[in-house]
Amino acid sequence: MITTDNTTQLEHVFQFACQGLNINSDALQKYIENVEKNNVPMEKMIDNLTMRALENIDEANPDWSFVASRLLLQKLYMTAAVNRNSPASQPYGDFYELITYLTNEGIYTTSLLEKYSKAEIDLLAKMIDAENDLLFTYLGLYTLANRYLATDHQKNTYELPQERWMIIAMHLMQDEKSDHRLHLVQEAYWALSNLYMTVATPTLANAGKTHGQLSSCFIDTVDDSLQSIYDSNTDIAKLSKNGGGIGVYMGKVRSRGSAIKGFKGMSSGVVPWIKQLNNTAVSVDQLGTRKGAIAVYLDVWHQDIEAFLDLKLNNGDDRMRAHDIFTGVCLPDLFMEQVESRGDWYLFDPHEVRQVMGYSLEDYYDEEKGNGTWRKKYLECVRTEALTKKKVPAIDIIKRIMKSQLESGTPFMFYRDEVNRQNSNNHTGIIYCSNLCTEITQNQTPTEFLEEFTDENGFVMKKYKPGDYVVCNLSSINLGKAVPDEVLERLIKIQVRMLDNVIDINTLPIIQTQLTNQKYRAIGLGTFGWHHLLAKKNIQWESEEAVQFADELYEKIAYLTIESSMELSKEKGSYPEFAGSKWSTGSYFEEKGYTTDAWENLKQDIKQNGIRNGYLMAVAPNSTTAMIAGSTASIDPIFKPFYHEEKKDFKIPTTAPDLDHRTYDVYRRSAYIVDQRWSVRQNAARQKHIDQSISFNLYVPNTIRASILLDLHLQAWKEGLKTTYYVRSTSNDVEECEWCSS
Repeated sequence: MITTDNTTQLEHVFQFACQGLNINSDALQKYIENVEKNNVPMEKMIDNLTMRALENIDEANPDWSFVASRLLLQKLYMTAAVNRNSPASQPYGDFYELITYLTNEGIYTTSLLEKYSKAEIDLLAKMIDAENDLLFTYLGLYTLANRYLATDHQKNTYELPQERWMIIAMHLMQDEKSDHRLHLVQEAYWALSNLYMTVATPTLANAGKTHGQLSSCFIDTVDDSLQSIYDSNTDIAKLSKNGGGIGVYMGKVRSRGSAIKGFKGMSSGVVPWIKQLNNTAVSVDQLGTRKGAIAVYLDVWHQDIEAFLDLKLNNGDDRMRAHDIFTGVCLPDLFMEQVESRGDWYLFDPHEVRQVMGYSLEDYYDEEKGNGTWRKKYLECVRTEALTKKKVPAIDIIKRIMKSQLESGTPFMFYRDEVNRQNSNNHTGIIYCSNLCTEITQNQTPTEFLEEFTDENGFVMKKYKPGDYVVCNLSSINLGKAVPDEVLERLIKIQVRMLDNVIDINTLPIIQTQLTNQKYRAIGLGTFGWHHLLAKKNIQWESEEAVQFADELYEKIAYLTIESSMELSKEKGSYPEFAGSKWSTGSYFEEKGYTTDAWENLKQDIKQNGIRNGYLMAVAPNSTTAMIAGSTASIDPIFKPFYHEEKKDFKIPTTAPDLDHRTYDVYRRSAYIVDQRWSVRQNAARQKHIDQSISFNLYVPNTIRASILLDLHLQAWKEGLKTTYYVRSTSNDVEECEWCSS
């Protein structure tokens, strides 16, 4: 019940929430003055205040988000204090007791208490800075508190935000050498608690806990056999259960009408197997939080490509649809050339190509723009009369692609020749496709079943030759905060180490993923907050200045990332496949045109000392972690300067970060207004410096002329983009969209 003491306490809570913020709090002050007339519990009173604060958020009053955040924070503090038997005045209670309790409850992993002494934990507790809780917007804190903070099994609040950051730091640094481990924990905590970076969602959710794994995405390659298809489905179910998104390459699987054991016309093609994956995605959800997420990729020369492109459409035969998976199409340069010249395109059955020609088309690529092994093999197939083939106008295929994109957002585009030309480990393999979010490009091979036998104990054993099963280990720099504060050098050094440690600490449910993880030690250091940074620097999206800034900034990020991995190699050794890679030969730097003294010295350092990670950079969508950090998603423009963020469990008013009279003009040119041709140019500038790829969305009205959308795809391909993600179309009227109708 509300008493005089409670009214006084509520006054203190309110003053704390409003301190130092640019708001007019008169209405809420009057509300508090009348509070003793009401018969309401304190928690409900704070909820009411929070709702009133949220109602005040708009373009002119963005600071109300921080008022609401601080009110939510006070509620978290009070709840945690009661659960932890801590004084209300000291919400961050005994850190060692917290770890001990949640370990005994089976929430935290026992390694925290096994690896760290009580004295060390007490020392780390003193480094926790509760002031950094004030950095959260309401949306950021709400998301963190409701999805990621550790609770007991009854969902009671125990862990607080700064403790989540410290637990992640401790978990990722647990196996570092004892003489500098606490310093590394402190550095990781500094990076996380100041919101200079975020770890990937699985790491954010699961680090320090007993369940789940730390990696975001995986890529599987399915071989053309019943054994491989079903083994792959089982592996994908295991990964989906543990919270991973999966990319699946189906280009090796024979097409509809292909022969089986010499009997022609027997194969039903890839569509039934994709529908099976669709059922897996729905049936095996991610720890009850969302459906499994699977993207299937197919080559544009595969004979089933037309049926594949119709999988997501809302009309037609539903037996040939798979609405819950995502699609991606693998495109060679020659196809795009044929689209541009309105030439013909030929479709083949990959099984028949292997039988007749003795090779697989997907195992090659064009080593140069306009020339290479793949097109020679393709044209050889076209000329071979013994091969069954279907001739279609290339423009008809791209029309089907764009029709599906405007209706469903997919397929994603994977420009396979450019990807493989830029592959820093092309000495050990080829890249067939990307992952669920199109930012990962790493070597792939299918796992091969060899034999089934009985051992001396009578147990049935299966023997496999493991393939390269790709794993994405991700984290991202908050550009809107880290760049203005000039902390990139310090930040990237600790960030690369954190990512590298994920590889060794992680527990993955599939053996092949563990082997591939160790083989290449691949990481994906990315970014978010690009539009936020442009706004703070007053750089217009549609400008040469933005393109040049992207070029310079991402070159700097690339240099610091590569340098950090090289320094880590001195300490811990290179990844096993370093010898013969473009890193070891120096050709990586030559192909990028890195000729300054700094780059030349780094090239020589890597030749001498190696590099820790075979793949280094990838820009993921990271919309959730960007929300937590109070910035803009990935490299995307904002949706609107003011909007409501909606998920299944909330609808929260949100403004662009640091929105004021100085930044509004940059934010005003939002996603469906900015000329996407400038977005492509920016992305081409940053792609030069990213060794993997980028989750890059195109934002268009659904009334866009087909010729304009086609020109965007052609521009993306010509300017060297490796992938494009969703085509996000809107049916809303788009103001000022001169570019999309010209």
